[in-house]
Amino acid sequence: MSVSSFNQVTVSSEALQHNYCLLRSRTAPTGRLLAMVKADAYGHGMVEAARSFRGAGCRDFGVAELLEGVRLRKSGIEDNIYIFLGFDHANSELFFKYNLIPVVFDMASIQALAKESSRQNKAIGIHLKVDCGMSRLGILPEEVEKYVQAIDSMEGVSLAGICSHFPRADEPESSHTVEQNEKFIKLTEKIPLASTLIKHTANSGGILYFPESGCDMVRAGISLYGYYPDGQDGVARGKKKTLQPAMSFTTKVLQIKTIPEGAGVSYGHTYTSSRQTRLAVLPVGYEDGMSRALSNCGEVLIRGKRAPVCGRICMNLTMVDVTEIENVLPGDEVVILGSQGQNTITADTIAEKMNSISYEVLCQFGNNNQRKYHT
Repeated sequence: MSVSSFNQVTVSSEALQHNYCLLRSRTAPTGRLLAMVKADAYGHGMVEAARSFRGAGCRDFGVAELLEGVRLRKSGIEDNIYIFLGFDHANSELFFKYNLIPVVFDMASIQALAKESSRQNKAIGIHLKVDCGMSRLGILPEEVEKYVQAIDSMEGVSLAGICSHFPRADEPESSHTVEQNEKFIKLTEKIPLASTLIKHTANSGGILYFPESGCDMVRAGISLYGYYPDGQDGVARGKKKTLQPAMSFTTKVLQIKTIPEGAGVSYGHTYTSSRQTRLAVLPVGYEDGMSRALSNCGEVLIRGKRAPVCGRICMNLTMVDVTEIENVLPGDEVVILGSQGQNTITADTIAEKMNSISYEVLCQFGNNNQRKYHT
């Protein structure tokens, strides 16, 4: 007999494929769309999400760490897998063993791959990451020529692609992304045989708001999972052709109790009842990704109505006020993320209360709970 948790994350494969196809329609016919499935596909399950995207036509996948790439390859994904976060040089052989594509940003990594290439007697193509304004990973634009020459002089490694990343593509009105894209294009034009390279810099914001930044390949992240990089503003811009959130998160009512006026609730009594109050106690807490930042401000859906969180969220328990909701009983479904009746709670609305972003909400819920998938 299998035992399941009260708390259940459900992921819609149909929504994932819808989002992939919508984003694909926003890219050039000759361009490629890489699906970022790092961070366990933003909490949606790396392997399952990759299979869904592959079913919609995806043939390029991106992860952060080498370990993720190996796992994805072992799961049966036979397409291109890019490793974006670098690697321990002692593990260089794994790129050759599992046919993975390294994205590099320092000379030592290139030299480690060249050394392993010689040992394996097998060539490898690499992608060079350039920092055009993110001030994160990547070599500086003025270093590109030196790196290209060094790669060209090494046996066994070749430059297959060049990439960058947009820090402000979620701001459609900003000129920064246009300027950064122009800088990227100009520096690639100086590279010998640039036309043979795969050039990519556009993220979700680039795909949605700056189509001219498409280059040869784009990299979709949060948008694949149904959310706009600029939150609710993006939903309004989407109009008829909108992304579909793929994740929902539910739990159940564990206990119903009535407390008198003036009763303190949860640790520290940060909430005190102003009237006789019916509380529903839920078996979900910060262990399950229900952030303490939602204490006294979060909401859930019960019987299609919003129930506010009362008091501090505990490790495994949360209390909500159901005084205005009739006939709530132990065992009733509670929606933390998703729709019930005419009401919906999205990762954007939760993130606003947490002073965060949808990315964090999805990762917290998805990576801390049992997941199931449906078409």
